[in-house]
Amino acid sequence: MISPDARLVIFALLLGAYAGARGAWMWQDTRYGKELAEQAASCQTEREAAAAAVIDQLQIHQDKREELEARLAASAETHWKELNDAQSTQALLRDRLATADQRLSVLLDVTSTPHRGCGLPEATGPAGVVHDPVRAYLDRAHAQRIIAITDEGDRAIIALKACQAYVREVNR
Repeated sequence: MISPDARLVIFALLLGAYAGARGAWMWQDTRYGKELAEQAASCQTEREAAAAAVIDQLQIHQDKREELEARLAASAETHWKELNDAQSTQALLRDRLATADQRLSVLLDVTSTPHRGCGLPEATGPAGVVHDPVRAYLDRAHAQRIIAITDEGDRAIIALKACQAYVREVNR
C-alpha cells in the first residue's frame, strides 16, 4: 500500500492543484467579469445614444409638421379671406344690378353694325373728341345670370389656388 508520507505528498499535490485551479478560476472570473461589465456598459451607452438620436429625429419631424400645419393654416386663412372678399364683391354687384344702380353693357363690333357700314365714325360728343365705342346694355335678369356664372368661376379659381398652394406646401 501507499505509505503515509506518500499519501501526504499526494494530498498536498491534490490540494495544491485544487488551490491553483480555484485561483485560476477566480482570476479568470474576475477578468471576464470586468470585460463583460465593460461590454455591458458600452452596449448601454450605444443604446442610450441611439435612443437620443431617435428622440432628436422625432423632435425634428414634429417641428417640421407643426411648421407645415402653421403654413397651411395661414394659407387656408388667406384663401378663405379671398373667397369672402370675392363673395362680398359679387353680392354687392348683384345688389347694385337688382336696384338698377348699375347696368352691365357689352361692346358691339362697329364693323358688323348695319348703319355703320361705310366705316366713317359718328360725330363726337360734346365732352371730347374721342369716339366712344358702341355699347349695348343687358337686361337685368341676364346680367344677374352672368354675375352668378362669374361668381361660380371666381369660387372655382380661388379653390384651385388653395389646392395648388396646399400641394406646394406639402411637397416643400
